[in-house]
Amino acid sequence: MESISVINTIKVPEGMEAEAEKIRDVYVSYFKKQPGFVSSSFYKSIERENDGILKYVNIVVWESLEAFNHVVNQGFNNDAGQNSDGYKVLGKGFPKPIEVSPGRFVSIAED
Repeated sequence: MESISVINTIKVPEGMEAEAEKIRDVYVSYFKKQPGFVSSSFYKSIERENDGILKYVNIVVWESLEAFNHVVNQGFNNDAGQNSDGYKVLGKGFPKPIEVSPGRFVSIAED
């Protein structure tokens, strides 16, 4: 099986950093209890954008696409992204105006 990395870029308006970090911690705590979870890394930009936005990158590694899909399950099929455990997955668990751009990736090179 090929592991996948779910890489979310998160744009957080000034003053909402603590809320965004707390929400991310809640989700990672949930993910850690799920079969197929491998690891998570969280990054914060060292500078703000001109509009005050602070960028974050959250990377969650899963054993396989199947393991990821098992956790997300019905989140693909509803606008809220809510899975069968009541979590808003696919980056939809953050309140507006926080913006999340989720992506799923496989590694093609390691140097």
